[in-house]
Amino acid sequence: MIENSFIFLEKIGEKTEQNLWNNNIHSWHDFLENKSILGFSRARKILYDLHLNTALKNLRVNNADYFTHRFPRQYHWRLFDKFKDEAVYLDIETSGYYGDITVIGLYDGFDTKMMVRGFNLDKNLLQKTLDRYKMIITFNGASFDLPVIQKYFNLKIPHLHIDLRHVCSQIGLTGGLKKIEKTLNIKRAKEVEDVTGMDAVYLWQQFKSTGNKKYLDLLVKYNEEDIINLKPLAEYAIPELWNKIRNVS
Repeated sequence: MIENSFIFLEKIGEKTEQNLWNNNIHSWHDFLENKSILGFSRARKILYDLHLNTALKNLRVNNADYFTHRFPRQYHWRLFDKFKDEAVYLDIETSGYYGDITVIGLYDGFDTKMMVRGFNLDKNLLQKTLDRYKMIITFNGASFDLPVIQKYFNLKIPHLHIDLRHVCSQIGLTGGLKKIEKTLNIKRAKEVEDVTGMDAVYLWQQFKSTGNKKYLDLLVKYNEEDIINLKPLAEYAIPELWNKIRNVS
């Protein structure tokens, strides 16, 4: 996807990008190999050649920072194929008050790391963990999870970020994560399959008031299912969106 994308070049929007594809300029290499491009002045072609060659050099060395600052945030999903093996799926729980984090779950496709307030919810540990990855993937994280984390810890998160809620909405999958999971037949562990976000708040409150660890264990399990299920959702929704925009004539 990334080497077929021109959207990060100055003055190229979706319509111009689509015109390039329709004229058999499907990749950066196609653009560079053509001496002239219909609709582009010689000066503009030379400028874009420079930018594309620089992008290729950064791609070869997996420099995610380069693309983080050049790709508009709403198109970060196009970088999934390149950096998915260095991505972490993230979700948080709160006590019901905005900015009051109780659990942060992190999943890299193999292992989960659960950070719980009062146990191991620590700014330095979170920073050290996030620094291992080049991309963060969330559901509604642009509006909720990442701003809350940044406020709670006074922490900047400069990573590539894919918010799957926005990806899903562009392919007709609307509503919350649980609703979309059911539509796609993505399963949850039986003990938390009916637990909701409001229930997660209640579980934390019950744990704090009773000290009974069963409430905390269920809350952590619920969050863990959230992050694990983001992976199959990303693997389905992102290629679907790519196919949709590439098939627009």
